[in-house]
Amino acid sequence: MSSREDETLAHAAVTALTGHLALAPKPGLPDPRDLAARATGEDHCSLRWSAKALAPGLAAMAAAARRTGSATPELRAELGAIGRSTEHSVVLAGGGHRGALWVLGLLVAAAALEPRATGRDLAATAKRIAAHPDRRAPRRPSRGSSVSAQYGAAGARGEARAGFPHVRRALEALATARSAGVPEPYARLDALVTVMSTLQDTELLYTVGPHGLRHVQAGARGVLEAGSTSTEAGRAALAAFDDDLHTRAWSPRGSSGLLAGALFVDSLPVTVSSPVLAA
Repeated sequence: MSSREDETLAHAAVTALTGHLALAPKPGLPDPRDLAARATGEDHCSLRWSAKALAPGLAAMAAAARRTGSATPELRAELGAIGRSTEHSVVLAGGGHRGALWVLGLLVAAAALEPRATGRDLAATAKRIAAHPDRRAPRRPSRGSSVSAQYGAAGARGEARAGFPHVRRALEALATARSAGVPEPYARLDALVTVMSTLQDTELLYTVGPHGLRHVQAGARGVLEAGSTSTEAGRAALAAFDDDLHTRAWSPRGSSGLLAGALFVDSLPVTVSSPVLAA
């Protein structure tokens, strides 16, 4: 059974995920402007609802980490089993968030293991968990692992085993924007575009190949080079980038889960006085 502390961590993770869903415009990704979610076919309201379905699984992951007490192979296997069960629950609630579940699950478990850790230290703890193979995982290769092998991309597993470098990049972008007085929504959009500019997104590699991935990375760099999203030129570049990806029906989904992970890490430390997620 999860404790109040575990439920609080799960609530913080779901809040990070719904917070990223509220941002607009998110190039190629569902946002509040487009309930039909042209690029993905997923309804934005459904994504918000299904995000809440992650809470019990995330709380169970935190409880498993707190009970185990260290980044052991046994903990990695238990997190994998909880994750697969949670994926099933999320599908019943409307689907989506598979990538975010992987990122948030490891970071929530890391936060339960190291309650005082933040930023780079928390990512390092998640890295130690992810270093172990999931001994109970299905033996068939996933789409992401197949694409990673084909193109040499790190993929979700490699990102975790490297200590979530794109979560750390997003955190740096948030800090830089905030220190310059950028309003929070623009700071978060800057962080998202920063991730898009360098991430080897296996979802994009699968759907549009290396040329498409390079096109998306170049579009994201164009926004940053135009002055980032808080400037008039940067917002114009962001709008053009968004229109381009929606027209092409290209969706850089990997970046969204990593931004949610960064927003979760950014919210730490959380306290048990935080309200738990309502049913």
